[in-house]
Amino acid sequence: MTLPPVVDHAIRLSDVVKTYPVAAGDFVALDNLTLDVEHGDFVAVVGRSGSGKTTLLNLLAGIDRPTSGTVYAAGADLGSLSESGLAAWRGDNVGLVFQFFQLLPTLTVAENVMLPMDFAKKIPVGERRDRALHLLERVGVGDQADKFPATLSGGQQQRAAIARALANDPPLLLADEPTGNLDSVTASYILELFADLNTDGRTIVVVTHESDIRSIASRRVTLDDGRIVADEGERTGVLT
Repeated sequence: MTLPPVVDHAIRLSDVVKTYPVAAGDFVALDNLTLDVEHGDFVAVVGRSGSGKTTLLNLLAGIDRPTSGTVYAAGADLGSLSESGLAAWRGDNVGLVFQFFQLLPTLTVAENVMLPMDFAKKIPVGERRDRALHLLERVGVGDQADKFPATLSGGQQQRAAIARALANDPPLLLADEPTGNLDSVTASYILELFADLNTDGRTIVVVTHESDIRSIASRRVTLDDGRIVADEGERTGVLT
């Protein structure tokens, strides 16, 4: 599969509109949104419920498509890719972390981390378990590798989910309320883990309600009614 040329930014959204049909007419989730994110940036997207945060993340992940406008992410014009093309692009380039972990209960923690490797086939078969164990050590739950998710605490499950998101070494990490199900102390640890991953040069976009995200992320983008109403902080990434 041939991808479109790489653009200068890790993410570039231009005049993006996303509407959903509802009984009263079209609901505008994103309203002519334009946003650039540089390689290596750590961006927190904040805003009240219904402001468009999760819709934005779904567009960046290629899970949903805009009604109009263009979305470039991790070297591809997502609008030019078929559904199978999007799946292949996502497997190679995007790590996803969710609020409710979404670990498969019938697989061990290590097997959950290996699953994206099995789908993308980017990592040789013989190296997959060793890589899974290395990633679990990296996020602090290496001793839980052969346990089932239900035996882990919420914080341990989220760490395992982050390891799974890193399985194929994606340049882009996207997280939707990754601390929403955790106590404040564990949430702080998870945010610090994201900051540590960002120091590796990984571009990170986190949708969050955490009030202390300003001290972790280099940039905070506030949405309201599908529009950017504030964009605070420095773009610390380096253009490539």
